[in-house]
Amino acid sequence: MSKTSSSPSHQMASNHQDHFESPDYYQLDDLLSEEHLMIRASIRDFVKKEITPFIEVWAEKNHFPNEIVSKFGMIGAFGPTFPLQYGGGGLDYISYGLIMQEIERGDSGMRSTASVQGSLVMYPIYTYGSEEQKQKFLPKLASGEMLGCFGLTEPNHGSNPSGMETSFEDKGDHYLLNGAKMWISNAPHADIAVRLGKR
Repeated sequence: MSKTSSSPSHQMASNHQDHFESPDYYQLDDLLSEEHLMIRASIRDFVKKEITPFIEVWAEKNHFPNEIVSKFGMIGAFGPTFPLQYGGGGLDYISYGLIMQEIERGDSGMRSTASVQGSLVMYPIYTYGSEEQKQKFLPKLASGEMLGCFGLTEPNHGSNPSGMETSFEDKGDHYLLNGAKMWISNAPHADIAVRLGKR
């Protein structure tokens, strides 16, 4: 095990070298803009440096690399399609897809960390939250200062929202949430939780 940095991730480096190159058999790259290609290349380099050399050891040691959260924020992997005013990148959904595809190639769990943050935590806040909530949470989620999770899956019904038992009740000055959730990505390390419930 080699040590390439003082961070916990790099202390767990394996001997794995990532030499991935993607042959463009169907010439799909011709459909991408220069910006798309640049974004994909930068994320691919990030994955080769920060994920694939370590992911096997992380899995073996049941280790979640908390430091990857801020690094995802630094490279714009959290909420890249959101407006700049909320900490997003103002990018299109092709860019978002390319970012997630490259992280997925490195590891599906790491892609889940990134996509849950953007699509299942930031998106509901951006779409349904108040302006105060947007200003309070979105920039910190985009930068990786905060990590979020989204609670859908339940013990009795899995990820089937039509069978969901969790409910909430408006008590005037607060909401009362009753139910149980499980298998929630990011949950053990999350600073904020978006929970799905029925009224």
